[in-house]
Amino acid sequence: MRSFGCIVIGAGHAGVEAALASARMGVSTLMVNYAFTTIGQMSCNPAIGGVGKGQLVREVDILGGEMGFAADRTGIQFRQLNGSKGAAVRSSRVQSDRARYRLHMQAVVRRQEHLDFYEGEAADILTAGGRVSGVRMADGTEFGAAAVVVTAGTFLNGRMHLGPVITPGGRIDEKAAHALAKSLEGLGFVLRNFKTGTPPRLDGRTIDRACLRAQHSDENSIPFSFRTRALPGPEERLPCWLTQTNEATHQVIRDNFHLSPMYSGQIDATGVRYCPSIEDKLKKFADKKSHPVFLEPDGLDTDIVYPNGLSTGLPAEVQEAFVRTIPGLEKAAFVRYGYSIEHGVIYAEELGHTLEAKRVGGLFFAGQLNGTTGYEEAAAQGIVAGINAALAVKGEAPFILGREEAYTGVLIDDLVTRGTNEPYRMFTSRVEYRLLVREDNTDERLARYGRKFGLVTEEEHAAVVRKYDEARRLEQRLKEVVPPLAETNGLLRELDCAPAPQRAALHDLLKRPQVEFAHVARFDTEVAGARPAVAARVAYDVKYAGFIAQQKKEVAKFRHLENIRIPPGLDLARVHGISHEVREKLRRFRPLTLGQANRISGMTPAAITVLMIHLRKHGAEPAP
Repeated sequence: MRSFGCIVIGAGHAGVEAALASARMGVSTLMVNYAFTTIGQMSCNPAIGGVGKGQLVREVDILGGEMGFAADRTGIQFRQLNGSKGAAVRSSRVQSDRARYRLHMQAVVRRQEHLDFYEGEAADILTAGGRVSGVRMADGTEFGAAAVVVTAGTFLNGRMHLGPVITPGGRIDEKAAHALAKSLEGLGFVLRNFKTGTPPRLDGRTIDRACLRAQHSDENSIPFSFRTRALPGPEERLPCWLTQTNEATHQVIRDNFHLSPMYSGQIDATGVRYCPSIEDKLKKFADKKSHPVFLEPDGLDTDIVYPNGLSTGLPAEVQEAFVRTIPGLEKAAFVRYGYSIEHGVIYAEELGHTLEAKRVGGLFFAGQLNGTTGYEEAAAQGIVAGINAALAVKGEAPFILGREEAYTGVLIDDLVTRGTNEPYRMFTSRVEYRLLVREDNTDERLARYGRKFGLVTEEEHAAVVRKYDEARRLEQRLKEVVPPLAETNGLLRELDCAPAPQRAALHDLLKRPQVEFAHVARFDTEVAGARPAVAARVAYDVKYAGFIAQQKKEVAKFRHLENIRIPPGLDLARVHGISHEVREKLRRFRPLTLGQANRISGMTPAAITVLMIHLRKHGAEPAP
C-alpha cells in the first residue's frame, strides 16, 4: 500500500487549496477525485469574490493560496463593490472565464511538487486507534496517510431536482458520493441535508441586448493577488448585462409553485437564505414587483450566459416560459436547464478550529460539507485545513486564526462554536472588528503566516514589509508638514469648510471629512509621490483613528476571554450555578477557551461569569 503524508478527497475550491497548501509545505500529498478534468470547476456562477467574500479571497492569497491569482489571470470583468462606502466594507469581485479558470487550476496541480493525483471515487475513510490511517477507493485500491482532508462539496448523497425528475449526483453529469457518506456515518458523523441550486444557462446569441444596461469593469481595476503584476487588457474583458423580472414572470412562477421541488415536498432540506431561488424570492418578497437579473458571460470563447438571479428547480417547460417574459430574453435559447440540489453536510460543531474532527484524529473537513455555501468560503476553509493537516503530519503546533485578525477566523469560529442551521454565507456584518480586518490591509495582517509556513517567499514577504514601512514614514511625514495658514485656509475655502484658526499639520487636515489625500498632497512633493495603495491605507487610518482605537480596546477585552483556557477534562458537575442546558452545550461543543464558550448560541453572561470564577478558583491556565 502506497502511503502519503496527506490525502485530499475532492478537487473543488476547498480541495485545490488544501492539496496545494499541504504539498507546498513539503508534505507528500495525494489528491483524489472522480476526474482530473473537473479540478477547479466553477459549479455555479463564473465569478470570484463579492461582498464579504473578496476579503476571504485576499486572505487565501496572502496565505499562499491560488484562488486570487487564478481569478486575476482569467478575469474578464473586475469591480469593487461598495466602492462609495468606507474601506471596511469594500469588497472585490472578478468575473472569470469559467473554462480558463479550470484549466489554470489543473495546470497548477499538474506541475505542483509533492502532489500526486488519483482518478477515482474515495469510498472509505480508514482508521486505526481512533486516528485516520488512509483511504480506500471504490476500485479497492488503498492509500495510507497520516492526515486526510475531506472536501466533498455537494456530492455526499447528492440529489438533483428538475421539477419532479430526481437524478442522483453532486453536479450535472457527475455521480453522488454515497459510499463516502456511509463511511462517515460509520465513524459516527451525523449527516443532514442542505439545499442549493443553479439557474439555466442561455445562448448569448439569442439575447437582445438593445434594451439592456451594460455593466463594465472599473476603470482602475484592483487585482486580488499580491503576486499579480498586470491584469488582462481591455481586449480580454466583457461586460455583464442587467435586466429584471416583471409581473408576467412572477405569474408564470406562481402558477407553477406546486411543481417546485422546494414547495411540493419533494425536497426536505434547508436552502440558502441569502442566495435564494426565484421561487423563494417570490414567496418571501411577495410585494416586490421585480427582481434584478445579471447576465454574466461564461467566457471569451463561448456564447454561454449565466443569468444570475434565476436559480430554480422548476420543470424545463416552466423555466422556458418564465425566462422568456424577461426583457432581452424573449427569444432566449437554453443551453442547460437550472436545477436544485440537496446534499449531505456534517455538523461543524464536530470540528475544532483547525477543522480537524474531534472524534477522529488526523481527519479534517473543509468546504460545503461543513454547511457553507460559496467558492470563497470553501477555499478559505480548504487552505486552513490543508495547512493544519501538513502541520499535524510534521508534528508542529496548529494554525488557528482569530476573529480579530481575519474573515477566515470569523467564518471558522462561527461554524465550530455556533454551528449553522442553514447554508452559511460570509458577510461583512458578521465581522465585529471590520475596521481592523479589511481587504486593503490583508497582507499586513496575514503575510507573516504565509511566510512562516513557507507558502510565501522571503522576497514576497519583504515586499509587504517595505509597503508598511512606507506607510509609517508617510504618516510621520503628514505630521511633520505644516503649511502656512493662508494656504491651508485657501484649500478649506475651496472645499467649503470652516477655516482653521491656526496652522495645522497635514495629518490634522486629513482628519476633516471633506479633505481627501489628494488635497493635502499638493502641499508636499514627498506626500504627493506616495504609492496609491500606501496613500489610501494611510488616509483611512488617519480619518478613522478614533474608531480604530476604540475597536482595538474591544479586541483587548475579547482576548482576555480568549486567553482563559478551559481544561479538556473539566468536571462540569463541580461547576455550581450553571443550568443543565449550559452543561449540555459545553459537553457538545467542548470549547477550548472561555471566549469560545461565550460565543456558543444560548450561552448566558451569567454562565460565563460563573465559569470564569470557577476556573480562576481552580487555577485556570492561559491559552497557548
